[in-house]
Amino acid sequence: MKVIYLHGFASGPGSKKARYFREKLEEKGVEMSIPDLASGDFEHLTITGQLQVIAREAAGGPVCLIGSSLGGYLAALFAAIHPDGVRQVALLAPAFSFASIFAASIGPEGVDEWRRTGKLSIFHYGAGAMRSLGYQLAEDSAQYVDFPDFKQPALIYHGSRDASVPVSLSERFSAGRPNLTLRVVDS
Repeated sequence: MKVIYLHGFASGPGSKKARYFREKLEEKGVEMSIPDLASGDFEHLTITGQLQVIAREAAGGPVCLIGSSLGGYLAALFAAIHPDGVRQVALLAPAFSFASIFAASIGPEGVDEWRRTGKLSIFHYGAGAMRSLGYQLAEDSAQYVDFPDFKQPALIYHGSRDASVPVSLSERFSAGRPNLTLRVVDS
């Protein structure tokens, strides 16, 4: 079964975490793909566009998804939309409530400026440089639920001291869901 790794926001297929998982899985004989969720166009990034990238990569499923941060949120969304195509999910500090978390990280004035100018300057870890991000990400992400309801087996790892994505989101998401196992780590 194919495994797809979904990188985090402003990251890419060459991230240290993505390379680590690929190396470890390939040692076990497991094929893993790591698509560029921005398709080389970070400025025009949307949740919808990233879901389309995953759909192309998963074509002919079934697949297992591993997602980190925004990639974790996308994995949960994709699993909810494609219950027959996704067998299992592993989420690493999934960015549930992405739109709210991101807005909070740049603050009300930052959101207003982003809306007014249509662009926000973001450090892109995959590129190692500042990149422009269009406001369409905020507009598009508003149509997606904060906590996608999927039924596939899932394992969530979340650091108790995560400064970017509060562990409380994973705790809230996993409460009362028998298909999920949450592992909170001291990190």
